[in-house]
Amino acid sequence: MNTAQQWLSAFEQALGGDDAAKVTDLFDQECYWRDLVSLTWNLHTAEGAEQIQDMLEGTPKGLRPRNIRATEAADADAVIEAWFEFDNDAFTGKGLVRLRDGKAWTLLTTSQELADFPEKKGTLRPLGAEHGNPHQDKNWLDHQTERQARLGYEDQPYVVVVGGGQGGIGLGARLKQLGVPTLIIDKHPRPGDQWRGRYHSLCLHDPVWYDHLPYLPFPANWPVFTPKDKIGDWLESYTKIMELDYWSNTECVSADYDEDAQHWTVNVMRDGQPVTLKPTQLVLATGMSGVPNMPSIPGMETFKGEIQHSSQHPGGDAYAGKKAVVVGSNNSAHDICADLWRAGADVTMLQRSTTHIVRSQSLMTEVLGPLYSEEAIANGIDHDKADLIFASIPYKVLPGVQKQAFDVIRDNDKEFYDDLEKAGFMLDFGDDDSGLFLKYLRRGSGYYIDIGASDLVAKGEIKLVAPAVIDHIDETGVVLDDGRHLDADLIVLATGYGSMNGWAAKLISQDVADKVGKCWGLGSDTTKDPGPWMGELRNMWKPTKQDNLWFHGGNLHQSRHYSRYLSMQLKARMEGLDTPVYAIPETVHLS
Repeated sequence: MNTAQQWLSAFEQALGGDDAAKVTDLFDQECYWRDLVSLTWNLHTAEGAEQIQDMLEGTPKGLRPRNIRATEAADADAVIEAWFEFDNDAFTGKGLVRLRDGKAWTLLTTSQELADFPEKKGTLRPLGAEHGNPHQDKNWLDHQTERQARLGYEDQPYVVVVGGGQGGIGLGARLKQLGVPTLIIDKHPRPGDQWRGRYHSLCLHDPVWYDHLPYLPFPANWPVFTPKDKIGDWLESYTKIMELDYWSNTECVSADYDEDAQHWTVNVMRDGQPVTLKPTQLVLATGMSGVPNMPSIPGMETFKGEIQHSSQHPGGDAYAGKKAVVVGSNNSAHDICADLWRAGADVTMLQRSTTHIVRSQSLMTEVLGPLYSEEAIANGIDHDKADLIFASIPYKVLPGVQKQAFDVIRDNDKEFYDDLEKAGFMLDFGDDDSGLFLKYLRRGSGYYIDIGASDLVAKGEIKLVAPAVIDHIDETGVVLDDGRHLDADLIVLATGYGSMNGWAAKLISQDVADKVGKCWGLGSDTTKDPGPWMGELRNMWKPTKQDNLWFHGGNLHQSRHYSRYLSMQLKARMEGLDTPVYAIPETVHLS
């Protein structure tokens, strides 16, 4: 702790001066400072002393950390990790620094609460009743009913969240606790229907410790992998318990931003009736994936069977005894193939390019286990602490860290991978062998977490054509470029999704979508993630080039963690705080 405390004291002293170079003198030659809102009002990683100095000189001095208090420190492999708390003019915060030879290698600073607008919890929690007031004639339910009847009509929400899945619900809960009037809209009849409506066998591929929602962790007896209908029921119950304002059966038709008035006009259809909303802020929480990619294949219109995108697949039970061709070889393709096989269909997978496969158990043990597991909890790492540890690893450093874990997996599961390759399956471990999570961050596709389908492929129970190039579709099936004909009653196009800004194009305008640019990806200059390097995910959970438009999505872990920072950015703007955003990246790629 002494070394850590000495560094933190020197850091605070240097931050209090006017010479940013004195701060960077405390950093190693290779160094990173990742800030989540507390200094930059942005999600931003400064890489190297020059960028750190630029960041300090380009942000208000009052947002620099002060009153820095070391809370714990540990030394492992010649690296000291030190946790600390701090304050600044806007926030209370937490940080984590890694020291090598007494100098900072990585530094994370995060906003935890707005100093003047903390959540109403603990000693600030509401009373819930007016004891001793004989004149009160309305109870909690009366107030709730009246408020919900006004919202969207007499009273306009400050935030409209389009998309009521786990992302929109989690963000809505954060905003509710901050007192931000928020309306979540979703086209499905009930919260959780996004999961209930999927194919029969679907369950979460990530384990329970990774998937908690804000404020309400899953119970200790919750299954490791949550079935789709169970997570659907949890989301619906969560929406009620957290008292979220949620409009089901409501579809966003269009949205338009008034630059002068600085608010949106959002036209929706609620239960078949048009309603116009006038929020200040608009959040697209439509998932990290955008509009489904529906390829145009010659002859599709002549096919006498059924063609569907994977997002439309209802489950395999209706296709028992029928022939199915699934185009694709990633998560959805594997799950749908396995579901069709279970139902008794004759299934063929068409693999067009290499896919990264990792067994679920191996992923849990080698990648997620150190942070998200019962063992991690026993070591004092709950999911909130795990989120910060994971966030403290800069994206530039992450591939090297992940590669070590996936090298172990590749070695341990050699027989598994050999069997797949013998069946003709085309494998990869990412462009730089860094594995699943980097593929997910860079492109959001190209992988499968194996929960059983790979064994079916290896044994030939799910037929495989690889590499597969479709020439055309005729009345009875798929014709490949080598002349082979695959008879089919069903063709499933597991062909992925576009960028999230595709929803901006659909709901707002193509001009706004192009102004914002591509969502997701790091600019790693790897497959489907063109450069230049961004250092953070494009446009996610932070200000965009379009005023008052935000994107929220990702897996349950990301939605939980980053909703904290997005909610504080929105609350600060509602309260009229000064929010000078540092370094909004230029738009390079349109989609």
